[in-house]
Amino acid sequence: MYESNACDLAREKVNLETSQIAWKELQRFFASGSAVFVAPALDLVEVAYQFSIDNKDQVASWMQNNQLAPVSDQQAIAWLEEDADVWAVVVKPWILVQK
Repeated sequence: MYESNACDLAREKVNLETSQIAWKELQRFFASGSAVFVAPALDLVEVAYQFSIDNKDQVASWMQNNQLAPVSDQQAIAWLEEDADVWAVVVKPWILVQK
């Protein structure tokens, strides 16, 4: 039971650290290669939690299914041109972003 509560608390912490931000504010993270795109079908909080516990198997699975990838040049340009806001959460050294 304790483990379940600890997981719930960790997810809640990630949720509280998630916010909407203008993509243009994240350009330096994109330029450094630390911005990671999270597909809309995924729960951003769950992805961040899995990153935080270093669940390499789950992250690899999402990457293999093209649900998780470094933000592409095309995405970055489109988001910049449309002055898009994205949802973002920091899981050092990554910035996970979802449109």
